[in-house]
Amino acid sequence: MPPHPETWLKVRPDGLYCEPGDFFVDPLCPVGRAVITHAHADHARPGHDAVLASPETLALMDVRMGAGRAGAVQQALPYGEPITMGEVRLWMEPAGHVLGSAQVAMEWRGSRAVVSGDYKRQPDPTCLPFVPIPCDVFVTEATFALPVFRHPPAEHEIAKLLDSVALFPDRTHVVGAYALGKAQRVIALLRRAGWDRPIFLHGAQMPLCAAYERLGIPLGELLPATVAGKDKLAGAIVIAPPSAIADRWARRLAEPVVCNASGWMRVRQRARSKGVELPLVISDHCDWDELNQTLDDVGAPEVWVTHGREEALIHEAAKRGIRGRALRLVGYGDEQEDLPDAETRSPAAA
Repeated sequence: MPPHPETWLKVRPDGLYCEPGDFFVDPLCPVGRAVITHAHADHARPGHDAVLASPETLALMDVRMGAGRAGAVQQALPYGEPITMGEVRLWMEPAGHVLGSAQVAMEWRGSRAVVSGDYKRQPDPTCLPFVPIPCDVFVTEATFALPVFRHPPAEHEIAKLLDSVALFPDRTHVVGAYALGKAQRVIALLRRAGWDRPIFLHGAQMPLCAAYERLGIPLGELLPATVAGKDKLAGAIVIAPPSAIADRWARRLAEPVVCNASGWMRVRQRARSKGVELPLVISDHCDWDELNQTLDDVGAPEVWVTHGREEALIHEAAKRGIRGRALRLVGYGDEQEDLPDAETRSPAAA
C-alpha cells in the first residue's frame, strides 16, 4: 500500500518539506533546496543554495530580487517535464495565477501530492490556464474561500472601466494593481477590449511589464506617468501600485477616478475605506465556487489548506467526503490590501 503523503511531506516552521526528496516548496526562509511555485515574494524568497522553478518564474525573480539572488544554483524546469530529486519524481503544471506560476506534483512510492501554490481558474491572456492533476493530497490556498466571494468575468469589470472612461473623458482613471501579474493582466484585458491608446504606468510597474514583453507577452504602448502632464493624462488610464493611488503621487493626475483591481473589491466597505470610487472585482485567485470545483476536478480524498479561510473550505469539503487539514502557514497571502503593497515590502511582494 502506498504511503500516505503525511509521512513524507512535512510541515515545518520554514515551510513544506519533502523528506525523501530533501527539498522545500515555497520555503519561508533561505534553505538548501527550494522549489518555487511563482515569483510573488510571499512564495519566492531570496538566498537559497539551490532553486528550481519554471523558466519564467526564475526570470521574474531576477527582476524582482536582482540577478542571481534567488539562489546560488538555479534550475529551470518547463511544464510537464519530470525530474527526479532524491527518491521523488517531480514535475510542474500551470497554475494560472501569474506568468510562470506552477503547481508542484510529487510522487514517492506510488503516493502523489500536489502543491498548487496560488492559482485561479478564470482565463488570463498573460499566462497558461490551470491544469487539474489527480492526486492523493491536494495542497491549496483559500484566500477567497467564503460563499460571498464569487468573482464576475474579468471582461465585465474591464467594460465597467471603459464605460467610466467614456463617461468622464476629462478625468484620469488610475487603477490600483499589483506590479506582478495583476498589472499585466489588466493591461492585456484592456487591449483585448479594444483600448489601443497608450497606457501610463507608475515607475514601479515598468520593470515587470518590460519583463513580460521579453517573455513573449505583448502589452502595447506603455508610457511612464511621471513624464506626462495633467493635460495628457486627461481621459487616460494609469496603472499604479494600490498604495500610490492614495498618496500624493496621484495628485499629478487630472481629477483622478480611483479604481482598484482586486477580489477584495467584492466587499463594499473595504472599497469605501480605501477611497475607491470604481471597484473592479478582478482577482488572480479562485473564488468560492472555483475552489470547490477544483477539489472535485483533482479528485483528492484529502485537502491541505495553507492559508486563507481554511475552516470554511474544509467544512465544505467534508460534506463531499474529502478530509481536510488546516496547515496555517504564516507568511502567505499576496492579495491583501491591508498589507504593504508590492513595491514597499521587503523583499518585494505582490
